[in-house]
Amino acid sequence: MIRVDGYSHLYRDEKSGAIINSDSIEYSNRLKTISSIKNEKSELNRMKSEIDELKALLKKLLEKSTD
Repeated sequence: MIRVDGYSHLYRDEKSGAIINSDSIEYSNRLKTISSIKNEKSELNRMKSEIDELKALLKKLLEKSTD
């Protein structure tokens, strides 16, 4: 592996050209960040779904009240 200029913990794989980070703490922090982003997106999607459900229920309620 070839060290990336200016970074003591980054290496380039000669076969694939991929950049490899040898800093395990930074890697662990990145995994936590990715997990957090996924959780936030999931929560946002759940909330959107609940809002859509509430809108549908309000529409039904309004239709019944006008009958």
